[in-house]
Amino acid sequence: MSPTSKTTHGGRRLVIVESPAKAKTIKGYLGPGYVVEASVGHIRDLPNGAAEVPAKYKGEPWARLGVNVDHDFEPLYVVNSDKKDQVKKLKQLLAESDELYLATDEDREGEAIAWHLQEVLKPKVPVRRMVFNEITKDAIRAAVSNTRELNQRLVDAQETRRILDRLYGYEVSPVLWKKVMPRLSAGRVQSVATRLVVERERERIAFRTAEYWDLTGTFSTGRGTAGADPSSFAARLTAVDGRRVAQGRDFGPDGRLKDGGRGQTLHLDEAAARALAAALEGADFAVRSVESKPYRRSPYAPFRTTTLQQEASRKLGFSAKVTMQVAQKLYENGFITYMRTDSTTLSDTAVAAARAQVAQLYGADYLPDRPRVYASKVKNAQEAHEAIRPSGDRFRTPAETGLTGDQFKLYELIWKRTVASQMKDATGKSVTVKVGGRGADGRDAEFSASGKIIDFHGFLKAYVESVDDPGADLDDRERRLPQVAEGDPLSATEISVDGHATKPPARYTEATLVKELEEREIGRPSTYASIISTILDRGYVFKKGTALVPSFLSFAVVGLLEKHFGRLVDYDFTAKMEDDLDRIAAGEAEAVPWLRRFYFGTDDPRSGDAAAAGNGDGDHLGGLKDLVSDLGAIDARGVSSFPVGDGIVLRVGRYGPYVEEVGSDGEPGRRADVPGDLPPDELTVEYAKELLAKPSGEVELGADPETGRTIVAKAGRYGPYVTEVLPEGTPKTGKNAVKPRTASLFKSMSLETVTLDEALKLLSLPRVVGADPQTGEEITAQNGRYGPYLKKGADSRSLQSEDQIFTITLDEALAVYAQPKQRGRAAAKPPLKELGTDPVSGRPVVVKDGRFGPYVTDGETNATLRRDDDVETITPERGYELLAEKRAKGPAKKTAKKAAAKKTAAKKTAAKATAKTAAKKTAAKTAAKKTAAKTTARKTAE
Repeated sequence: MSPTSKTTHGGRRLVIVESPAKAKTIKGYLGPGYVVEASVGHIRDLPNGAAEVPAKYKGEPWARLGVNVDHDFEPLYVVNSDKKDQVKKLKQLLAESDELYLATDEDREGEAIAWHLQEVLKPKVPVRRMVFNEITKDAIRAAVSNTRELNQRLVDAQETRRILDRLYGYEVSPVLWKKVMPRLSAGRVQSVATRLVVERERERIAFRTAEYWDLTGTFSTGRGTAGADPSSFAARLTAVDGRRVAQGRDFGPDGRLKDGGRGQTLHLDEAAARALAAALEGADFAVRSVESKPYRRSPYAPFRTTTLQQEASRKLGFSAKVTMQVAQKLYENGFITYMRTDSTTLSDTAVAAARAQVAQLYGADYLPDRPRVYASKVKNAQEAHEAIRPSGDRFRTPAETGLTGDQFKLYELIWKRTVASQMKDATGKSVTVKVGGRGADGRDAEFSASGKIIDFHGFLKAYVESVDDPGADLDDRERRLPQVAEGDPLSATEISVDGHATKPPARYTEATLVKELEEREIGRPSTYASIISTILDRGYVFKKGTALVPSFLSFAVVGLLEKHFGRLVDYDFTAKMEDDLDRIAAGEAEAVPWLRRFYFGTDDPRSGDAAAAGNGDGDHLGGLKDLVSDLGAIDARGVSSFPVGDGIVLRVGRYGPYVEEVGSDGEPGRRADVPGDLPPDELTVEYAKELLAKPSGEVELGADPETGRTIVAKAGRYGPYVTEVLPEGTPKTGKNAVKPRTASLFKSMSLETVTLDEALKLLSLPRVVGADPQTGEEITAQNGRYGPYLKKGADSRSLQSEDQIFTITLDEALAVYAQPKQRGRAAAKPPLKELGTDPVSGRPVVVKDGRFGPYVTDGETNATLRRDDDVETITPERGYELLAEKRAKGPAKKTAKKAAAKKTAAKKTAAKATAKTAAKKTAAKTAAKKTAAKTTARKTAE
């Protein structure tokens, strides 16, 4: 029975989801009789501050925490101040409804939101829990017909996590305020994630570069090129007289060989490498061995939350936060399944849809005999969810979706990965060739080359996963070697000498930090995006390109936590806490005894024994309460001080990091601010001395002849600047506060040379260039954080140099505004090659360089070049053939998109009409109820 037909006899139903976008999509599928409204996320939580604590609890000793630790950790929940109006609205809608459907997400967070809604709304009508994994018409209607009860175990698990995180954050954060800096925060996973980033930077600071050399030989078979096989190849020196030549992996972080001086590895310096190369000139070389092995690569599993975040970071440059925001929109609008999942499982419907598209787009040769099944490798994965995939029982190709921008890119990524997961393996062979020769000095040198040939690309035709190491080969990369056999003579056409230096361990990126957290089983994958956003927002970490760099502040915070709260930032302990929380969710442990043990310690009589606390390991551990009770042992200055060398110390102060000279008697000397964006591994003794040698304090430049105020130049945290000194008694705060004029020095200026005239010119900015004669809007020239620019209303345009701020004329400014605005994108690249006119479309065909490699296009249809196609040698006929193949796969034509758009518009019109009809019926029903109520009241009165 459809939802609509049920409603005819069942009255009005209120469906509550989390977001307005989700509500809008679902409303279109349910039709009349259903009112769909959003809670807009959580409607209540623990109080965020004293102001939110109800008056009757303000005197309680636990009110600050919002958790009654002496009464089974009972939480105090309050409706969020910004949700009170929404709660009022939901109550009004519920009063007019006959049933309540709680349709929040099917995970711990969603179950908790549903429970909170039920607790706050206190419904007197039947309540049903409605769950679904995708927002499609069939899925929503099936969910309405197959409701369940609230899962209290999931609610308890989420509540335990929330209480634990509140205890951790509210007890440890004040320690940081007192000992490091106000307004800092600590968190169960956030602090451990920060420690990982800091530890990696410590490794970089301790790292010592090692230099090593080797040779590269280019060897020729003397035969011509045979088909796709080359006649020559490059091979790297691997051994000399049987001793293996050292490569980067053979050196430790101290810059020394790892073999412990046993002499098993040969470390070549530049002189030795050049001498060896000279001795090998004219030597006879031959193939010593050829080893061939089968190559097979299986498809990657469909995406789950963390793998999607990692791949979107590598391929699209998305942060974890952006990935989840875009995925949320795709889910709410019915394009993909739920995006917070640990599972790699696909439903039978999804497998059938993927296999159908494999056969349609790539042919039966690419379809395996049996569907592929992927088992989750994630501990305690929530298998109730599917992997992230396109929604529905037939996948829309990216061209069919009508999506644009980031949503199109992410959908395309998910679609390709899902389809590829049901394709055949890639197969081929890998070959290793070893080449040997004896030099004029009698030394034997052995070179090695490896190759890979892919005979059948299989799933690689659809999708190739990116890698974190930019120097590593992708799975579809072929390296062809000549057809050679053992004993074949070779000639060396070139022996080159190559110098290398070992590199420090790479900093984490968002992708690699997510991977590390998951591998260590710290936190839950669904929270990683918010964790990374938090440590960036708190200033513990900043980005340099894609790398996550810890600030000096994070060194102080992590140092304090490691020394005084070591267990709380211990990786194994944090992972074990996650296990305990999962055991509570599974009903294998009790929440309250576990929280007692964590907060009060195992020896406190309120905790009971270790076994009762849900952990039978018998450890005797102090509780969080004891850890934060005695802060006297924490040396605030000590945890924020780090020796640089030569009597120089870096200190983390309230206003940022600075370096300070410390004399032999311990007395402080000169000090200088350290740039806030300086990576810690770049603070060397030499750089610290440079900072200390720069003028400190302020340099008085003179008086402004117009105002009489003194103008000074200063060294600030973000660079040198000039400002004016306000007269004594000038109000600096409040309604009548006066702010001094301030301006950053140009890059061409310095504190030592800046003059009063230059300072006054800087303080005069922004400069009015003139007014746009067409709009009358004022155009100004200014200097900003990202350099010099023009501003006209809300329209800003960059200038080429700082000097232009004072020299650009109105005509020149108007010429700048006449140019198309570049929105962070480079100008379009010229075509790599022109092929002629396509015989089908009649449009010019060119080869262009795209995000996924070169492709041919006639401006309407795009077709990626195949592995065997080469930009230099591709013929016009081959280009036309690729375009014809792409058109045959369809539907990718613009007419198809227009038809889809018209169809969507028609659906929206129908949906609006349906909504209006439903509204009229609801109004009529409400009016009827009111009339009946009045009649009853009148009869009662009579």
